[in-house]
Amino acid sequence: MTNPLLSIQNLTIDYVGETADFRAVDDVSFDVAQGEIFGLAGESGCGKSTIAFAISRLHKPPALIRSGRILLEGRDVLDLDQAALRSFRWREVAMVFQSAMNSLNPVLRVEAQFHDVLRTHLGLTRTQARERTAEMLRLVDIPPDRMRDYPHQFSGGMRQRIVIAICLALNPKIVVMDEPTTALDVVVQREILQRINELRRTFGFSVLFITHDLGLMVQFCDRIGIMLAGKLVEQNSAGNIYAQPQHDYTRKLWASFPSLHSADLMKVAAS
Repeated sequence: MTNPLLSIQNLTIDYVGETADFRAVDDVSFDVAQGEIFGLAGESGCGKSTIAFAISRLHKPPALIRSGRILLEGRDVLDLDQAALRSFRWREVAMVFQSAMNSLNPVLRVEAQFHDVLRTHLGLTRTQARERTAEMLRLVDIPPDRMRDYPHQFSGGMRQRIVIAICLALNPKIVVMDEPTTALDVVVQREILQRINELRRTFGFSVLFITHDLGLMVQFCDRIGIMLAGKLVEQNSAGNIYAQPQHDYTRKLWASFPSLHSADLMKVAAS
């Protein structure tokens, strides 16, 4: 890929222990193009979220990036000082975490949480921030007059859309989504992913989408990487990952999905 937006090169990350280190990410490399949705799939503990946190340098000890490069438009994120890093986060790379309720402050109104981001990064006044908040809430199909509500007054799907709206408020170049639909039912999952795709087409940002649900990922992503025990064992287009998986682990992931037409399921349905 020529001139990728995001380039992960030979990234290695350990969790340092008293007697031994645990290698969570082992020499992983992949690129994400401008406007592309790239997926990372794999079982829990394979290193997906560790990579997600590394892109914005959100790790805390005992996590340690041993080696590698994280390039956004050619600039190495690992070389940024604290001032540059503060500006980089959310303005260039935004992150949607797994649990929306944990991402939102339960004692602050939604309006105040938007204002905090917009004032810190853009210097907007409260009136300007309120106008931007209304604009972003409309984009995710939430009535602007609800900005005065608290997070607990929204459903799980609406809270996740609010988090997405906050992430997009600064027009980032790439949005990292770490299992953003895990706690939601399948209907809400589909609604949120469709909305993300519409917003991506409108604003042109890229998406790094992380989940253990390979079936969901194939429907949403352009390309997919498969992780196993810290290693990226396969990456290909979503269509090829589905129709022609090359690695034995990828084939086993597909085999773990129950068939809707199997004899056992047909017996259960009949009973």
